[in-house]
Amino acid sequence: MDFKNMQFKIADQCGCEGCSKGCGRQKRQLNTFDWLSDVPGNAESTDLVEVQFKNTRKGYYHNVNALDLKTGDTVAVEASPGHDIGVVTMTGRLVKLQIKKANLKSADDIKRIYRLAKPVDMEKFYEAKAREHDTMIKSRQLAKQLGLQMKIGDVEYQGDGNKAIFYYIADERVDFRQLIKVFADAFHVRIEMKQIGARQEAGRIGGTGPCGRELCCATWMKNFVSVSTNAARFQDVSLNPQKLAGMCGKLKCCLNYEVDTYVEAGRKIPAKDIILQTADADFYHFKSDILAGLITYSTDKHMAAHLETITIARAHEIIEMNKQGEKPLSLIENDRQKQPEKPVDLLAGESLTRFDKAKKKKKRNKNRNRATALSRKEGEETTPNANEQAPRQARQQSNRPHRHSRQDSNGQANREPRQSQNHPSTH
Repeated sequence: MDFKNMQFKIADQCGCEGCSKGCGRQKRQLNTFDWLSDVPGNAESTDLVEVQFKNTRKGYYHNVNALDLKTGDTVAVEASPGHDIGVVTMTGRLVKLQIKKANLKSADDIKRIYRLAKPVDMEKFYEAKAREHDTMIKSRQLAKQLGLQMKIGDVEYQGDGNKAIFYYIADERVDFRQLIKVFADAFHVRIEMKQIGARQEAGRIGGTGPCGRELCCATWMKNFVSVSTNAARFQDVSLNPQKLAGMCGKLKCCLNYEVDTYVEAGRKIPAKDIILQTADADFYHFKSDILAGLITYSTDKHMAAHLETITIARAHEIIEMNKQGEKPLSLIENDRQKQPEKPVDLLAGESLTRFDKAKKKKKRNKNRNRATALSRKEGEETTPNANEQAPRQARQQSNRPHRHSRQDSNGQANREPRQSQNHPSTH
C-alpha cells in the first residue's frame, strides 16, 4: 500500500515530504516553537504530551508509562473505544501552557499514551486511512437521499478502525439521528458527527491562498479570531467582497495581522472632517498614507482639484495656526525639508526587457568578432607573400593583351593607332 499518496503522510522529522532519510516521521502541521526545549530538566518537568492526528486535530495525553518520547514519534493513545494513532508534536513544560490555551478544564479530557506504535498498529492504521475517501463520497450520497441540508467535508477514521468522525457544515440545525443509523449499517463502525465552520473546513482540507502561500489556517493558526470589515477600513483597503474573501468564503484572516499597526499610526493623523485654511483657499482631506505619514488635501470637497501633499506634523501646525486665527500663505510652506524622501524605484520608466536586449547585443558583438577573426585567418591563408606577388603580377601583365590591339589568326597582337575623336580616319 502506497501510504505517501494519503493525506495523512509519513515523512522525516523536519517535516518535509521529500526527505530520503526514511526516518518514519509524520508531516506536522500547526507547529509551535518550543522555546523551553533547551532548558535543563524541561522534559522531566511534566508527563503531559501533545499529540497530533489527521490535519489540524490535536490532543493532550499523560505519559503514564514514562516512555522516552521525542518530537516526531508515532504513538498509540487511549481513545473511546479502542486506541488511536498519532504523532508527538511537543513535550515538556510548554504543553501546560498549550492546555490552558486550548481551554481543557476537565481532567477527563486528558487520556493516556499506551506505547510506541508497533508494525501491527501501523498496518491497521493504513487500512483505516485507505477507507476515508470512499466513505466520504458514500456518506454524502446517503445524506442527500435523506434530504438533509448539510455538507460532509471530511471523514477521519480512528487508528484501530473502530470509529469514524464525520465533519460536516450546516447553516441550520440538522436532525441526523436517522442518518447515524444509516451510516452505522453502511460502514459498520461507531459514528461520531462533529459540526465545524467554513474556516475549520478550509484548515482541514488545505489549499493555496491568493498570496501564493499555503493557507495560514492549515499551517500554523490554531485559533480563529473574528474578522470584521473595520480591519479593512483602518488599512484603507477597498471594500471589495471578492478581494477580501479567502478560500473559505469568509473575510481573510490576514486582515487582522497589521490592523494594530495601522490603528496606532492612524491616531496621529488629524480627523478627516478638519478643513485647513490658507490665505489662498480652503483645503479638504482627500487621502492619507498612514504608514508614510503623508496627507493629501484638495481644494474641492468632492473631487481631486489642486492636490497638495504634506506631512502630519505640517497638518497639525496649520490646524494650530487656524485655531489662533492665522492663515499660512500655502500648505507646503517650510514643509519641503520635513517630507521624507520617497524610495527610488530603479525600474521606474524602464522595461525589464532591457536585460534581454543587452544579452542579444553582447551575443551579436561576439558573433561579429568571431566572423572577423575567421575572415582574417582565411585571408592570411589565401594571400601570398610580397616577394612572390611581384613576379606573378609581371607575368600576368605580359600575357594580358593591349586594349587597343587585335589578335590575328596566329594569336599575335597587331597594334592599331588610336583614332582621335577630332580627326576621324579616312578610308
